[in-house]
Amino acid sequence: MHKATSGFYGSTPLIWWLGFILVWAPIPLGSNRPWAWALLHGLIAMGGIWHLFQVARNKAPLFPKQWQLLLLFGPVLIAMYLAAQLACALPGICSVDPYQTNIMLEKSLYLLLFTYLLSQNCRNQHQLKIILICILISGGLQAIYGSLLNLSGLELSPVFGIPEGEKARGSFVYQNHYANYLALCLSIAIGWMLSELSTSKQKVPLAKWLRAMAELILSRKLLLRLAIILMVVGLVLSRSRMGNAGFFTALGIVAVLALFIYRRPPPLLKWLVLSIFVLDMLLIGSMFGVEKVKQRMQDTSFVSEARDEVVMHSLPLLEEQGLTGTGGGTFYTVFPRYQQQSYSGFYDHAHNDYLQFAIELGWPVTVLLCAWLAIALWQSLYVMNKRKTKLYQGIAFGCCMAWVHMLMHSTVDFSLQAPANSLLFMTILTLAYLVRMLPGERKVF
Repeated sequence: MHKATSGFYGSTPLIWWLGFILVWAPIPLGSNRPWAWALLHGLIAMGGIWHLFQVARNKAPLFPKQWQLLLLFGPVLIAMYLAAQLACALPGICSVDPYQTNIMLEKSLYLLLFTYLLSQNCRNQHQLKIILICILISGGLQAIYGSLLNLSGLELSPVFGIPEGEKARGSFVYQNHYANYLALCLSIAIGWMLSELSTSKQKVPLAKWLRAMAELILSRKLLLRLAIILMVVGLVLSRSRMGNAGFFTALGIVAVLALFIYRRPPPLLKWLVLSIFVLDMLLIGSMFGVEKVKQRMQDTSFVSEARDEVVMHSLPLLEEQGLTGTGGGTFYTVFPRYQQQSYSGFYDHAHNDYLQFAIELGWPVTVLLCAWLAIALWQSLYVMNKRKTKLYQGIAFGCCMAWVHMLMHSTVDFSLQAPANSLLFMTILTLAYLVRMLPGERKVF
């Protein structure tokens, strides 16, 4: 096994620990309760202590190389600005609710720590595949659990007693967070599946083609394909409109891009995508109620939905506080003053991540974050076009899918406010940078 860089080369046991954290994060209500995210932070802190111990033992540098500073730019920027809002280090940027801003700062710091640990310890294909396996395990477990609960007809979940209703939600409280989480896991699963496809364009005899198909059925590709089917079933059962529409739209967009960006696109790419649309969405989806998702989309109207009104009534906040922001985590504090009587309910989120970030952090910081996300997309596109390692190209494809899906889903929901979802998305962004920089190696797993 080649050493990726000089100094400390990463710890495979610690990578397994980080993978365990990814599997654990969605289990206790998406880690979206104070006790749950405190536990999640404790697990990440243990990984940080472990890493420091190994750095000291190996006498390795603590801070990342120059290229990795770009990888950490987003969470560092948020953490620094939240700290400034708490300390009022600059004129006019004090948080209107220091307690909530302190909570957001804490979450951001632990996301930063997790990103740092992943970037420092994932240094080769073997360690990369450990993270991929854990993402698939997490998505598969959530799909199975959510589907079984939904199909069993239970009114309350057996562990936390959360009302189930007609929409699958796995171990999450909110079905759209569940759908978003599955879509992100699906993106990585499809990217990994793509990396297993042959890029040879030579025509093969029928006998060899049948033999190749038999080998496909008996190989790990079958497990990947079954995992994709399970997660699509869970996604359909969530009845999430943008969760489903965003996923299948992202798959179509990135698949078309790949045909032009890949220098040697796998001949089976079109068939893989077609099978997901036809087999998963139409055939299997029809068995589990995909028509109910379509009906929800058709029934959607601005008259019955209050989300558009929440966005409209939030715009004055952006006009008044858009430059400096009201403070991280303060939307639910400041919005009631602008909420009108045409709809009822308490809105602690804007149902639009872009708007909420701009209101809380200010649009200059939000623009910088968007630029950082755009660079992550560029890294993925570069890998799909330039790198020759099939695994890296496949994961870059999955990262692009997750990027496009989150781009769409964040316009109507607040998935990034859920710790489990934000942790997984940060992991995927980290992978987008890592597959650009990791060395090409022979298969070792």
